[in-house]
Amino acid sequence: MASRRLIPRWAIALIDLAMCTVSLLAAYQLRFNFSVPDLEYRLLWPVFPLFLGVRLAWYSAFGIQRSMVRHTGTEDAKRVFLVVLGGSLTLLLLNVVRYFLLDHQFVLPTSVIIIDFLGSAVLLIATRIAFKLLHLRRRGQGKDALQVVLFGAGEAGLITKRTLEREGSARYRVAAFVDDDPGKAGKRLEGVEIRPTAELPRLLAETDVDQVIIAIQQPDPEHRRRVVDMAMKAKVDVRTVPPVRDWINGQLSSGQIREVRIEDLLGRAPIHLEDTLLQQRFRGRTVLVTGAAGSIGSELVRQLIALGARGTVLLDLAESALYDLEMELRGKGFKDFRPVVGDVRDRDAMDRLLAEVKPEVILHAAAYKHVPLMEAQPAQAVRTNIGGTCNLVDLAVKHGVQEFILVSTDKAVNPTSVMGATKRCAELYVQAVAAAHPALKVITTRFGNVLGSNGSVIPLFRKQIAEGGPVTVTHPEVTRFFMTIPEACRLVLEAATMGQGGEIYVFDMGQPVRIADLAERMIRLSGLEPGEDIAITYTGLRPGEKLYEELLAAQEGNQPTHHPRILIGRSVKNAAGTVEQAVSGILALARHGDAEGCVRAMKALVPEYRSNNSAFGKFDPPGQAGH
Repeated sequence: MASRRLIPRWAIALIDLAMCTVSLLAAYQLRFNFSVPDLEYRLLWPVFPLFLGVRLAWYSAFGIQRSMVRHTGTEDAKRVFLVVLGGSLTLLLLNVVRYFLLDHQFVLPTSVIIIDFLGSAVLLIATRIAFKLLHLRRRGQGKDALQVVLFGAGEAGLITKRTLEREGSARYRVAAFVDDDPGKAGKRLEGVEIRPTAELPRLLAETDVDQVIIAIQQPDPEHRRRVVDMAMKAKVDVRTVPPVRDWINGQLSSGQIREVRIEDLLGRAPIHLEDTLLQQRFRGRTVLVTGAAGSIGSELVRQLIALGARGTVLLDLAESALYDLEMELRGKGFKDFRPVVGDVRDRDAMDRLLAEVKPEVILHAAAYKHVPLMEAQPAQAVRTNIGGTCNLVDLAVKHGVQEFILVSTDKAVNPTSVMGATKRCAELYVQAVAAAHPALKVITTRFGNVLGSNGSVIPLFRKQIAEGGPVTVTHPEVTRFFMTIPEACRLVLEAATMGQGGEIYVFDMGQPVRIADLAERMIRLSGLEPGEDIAITYTGLRPGEKLYEELLAAQEGNQPTHHPRILIGRSVKNAAGTVEQAVSGILALARHGDAEGCVRAMKALVPEYRSNNSAFGKFDPPGQAGH
């Protein structure tokens, strides 16, 4: 707004012309060794208006006076230099024209033009920098002073430094850059020293640093964890710069620099898949996603729509969550989708839906997933996780669906819970259907815990810390695999692309995370100390829970795919008729609410199922309860 402009445009033009005048007079003094003959001045004054006119014409042509002086940067300095150069070249050209075509005189001495060019460029750039520094000093008055260390001495680090200086809500001072590149150590970036990462602990100990800001666009996860651990040990606040794609109109804002979250520290090198193949697979195809309003289902929907799927059908029983997803997608301008409220357990309703929408692909993510709740209600878990899957895969065969992808879980491997057992039964059933009906390509994918999903441990810990604790962990040695929601969904879509039918795809999720360590990290990231500010209490494993999860059973083994992070578990062959008969019996027991009968029947179908910390352990063979 004009009212907030520190210097009007006409004043900028006058100041620039005044600087050019000073530069020109200084050039004469230097050219004649500070003893300018009167004749030179008499020759100068008639052409002085021409000199100012040339300079002003170039400034106007490039719009230099419209630049925001208080935000002068490298690009502005470059434009000023080019404008001064253009004006000086024009004066040299006028010299040639006057000398050869008019009166054999120069407009200005050539040496003066050259000296003036250097002087004008320096003065105009220096004036702008001086105004910028004055502006920054004025903005910093009355603000809290914060001393920061920037991890990353690359382009992102430089942009972060300038952003903090330009628009920070506090008066920031960058104490040092820290970088892993040994070639940068000891150098300076805009006057700030670059230190090696190994010196960060000593730097934090010797300097009164308020914040460490991670300013690398794609930091190595291990390096990020190391830097965060160093900062937390020194009790220094850690923040991070978001990816470029999240910047507002391509510009970083100081308000976007956020606290490091535990999700940032659990990540691995991200999985990279070819969008081209996925687009070829899904563009223009009708896809039905069940459980579409859940954590996995909603991300599948987002990615499918982005890949160009046609008429994506969003099926979920949770009406409010489905409405929220619909509003989100319409807010982003997406139109080619259809939300449907429905229950996968209602076979007749699913039959009518498939007959109407005629999907080419079904992505089945609808399931009950909470282990203790399902341990208390086996019949409900069976009806949804097994019955819903059977309904959809059977109807997929009936209606000529081309592909059926089942979203499963690592808890289906050597299950110790009702939830895990129901998912394993569902896996066995869809594999039996795949064997009996090769025209339907059936694929299973298994994940570990998903970061940020509804009901996961991280939101629970975050809530407990906000309430002052205690943070509850089931067991000191319990471990879990973690992956991000987008990664999980990319695995599903990649499985649909590479699978031939009947495979179980698993993701190499790296090392499992000890939940107690996770709790401690989250407390420290909140600026608190475990055991002092926030207590950690151990409540014992809940019914059905394991100490650790597995992605493949021993008898399944694994074989590689074209992607090094994705493996195929070899399917265990079961007679289709035997599986279908067993599942039919389990579902009949569930319809009658016979919880014990359901568990007994699942243990018969899945011999490796051993209840852990559960009342159903009494149905295990003697001496083999739990894992």
